[in-house]
Amino acid sequence: MKISIISPVYLAQSIINELVDRLHKSVSTITNNYEIILVEDGSPDKSWEQIELLCLNDDKIKAIKLSRNFGQHYAITAGLTSATGEWVVVMDCDLQDRPEEIPKLLNKALEGYDIVYAQRELRQDSIIKKLSSKIFYKTFGYLTNSKQDSSIANFGIYKQKVITSILSMQDYVRFFPTMVQWVGFKSTKIKVEHSSREDGKSSYSWKKLINLAIDNIIAFSDKPLKLTIRLGLSIATLSFLSGIFYLYKYLNGEIKVLGFASIVISIWFLSGLIIFILGIIGVYLGKTFDKVKERPTYIISEKINL
Repeated sequence: MKISIISPVYLAQSIINELVDRLHKSVSTITNNYEIILVEDGSPDKSWEQIELLCLNDDKIKAIKLSRNFGQHYAITAGLTSATGEWVVVMDCDLQDRPEEIPKLLNKALEGYDIVYAQRELRQDSIIKKLSSKIFYKTFGYLTNSKQDSSIANFGIYKQKVITSILSMQDYVRFFPTMVQWVGFKSTKIKVEHSSREDGKSSYSWKKLINLAIDNIIAFSDKPLKLTIRLGLSIATLSFLSGIFYLYKYLNGEIKVLGFASIVISIWFLSGLIIFILGIIGVYLGKTFDKVKERPTYIISEKINL
């Protein structure tokens, strides 16, 4: 049995050595047949230089350097394409995901599961981050008609057939947790300890988080477009009722300004009709847009030990 551990690396110069050391100690208690794949995502510090040094002395460490910063989930995808293990562990590099939890994840998976999610029992994050995460997942779940859990992120263990299915998805926008949920398979979750950040702060600014949310809602759901259609129908209905109201007032002689009723009725009705039609066109454009995106999701600059 071979295990592949994939970790996207960004701003991790000071903790990469500890990450690798703890991974070795943890995974070696399960098997000696494993690989650690570190994907450097265009980090502005000297993370790549640290990774190069580690690779020189340890052939179990594989390294991928992306040509620029593509984003965490694109870096994960790059790592997945090189994973050869029967089981694949995905985890962040900041050590909030504890390497010591990997044996527990594997033992649960061997009970007959294809996916075992690591559920963060007590998140060691700020109140603002935990709140924003809950809001995102609640909104995302509503707009995609799916069940989302803010206590689950990337950390987990996945059977190779799950990874193969994820890689077969040609979506340009990559969001690993939702892609795992979409492919299905038998899954469960176990509670794990969540550590505080070892060094620095999250690279996700509010702007990046908002863009991530918008991109993924658009990529995984057409419900916003359907809501637009409902809005258009609601406005059209309201304009019809308003038209009856103003027509009644006009027939009773309560409106003295000529043309007022016709202008109000026209504006309300046509506005609703336009939004309704744009909503329908948007649904088709959205589906077409998903099919025609063929740009690479990431570009690899260098590889070591692969």
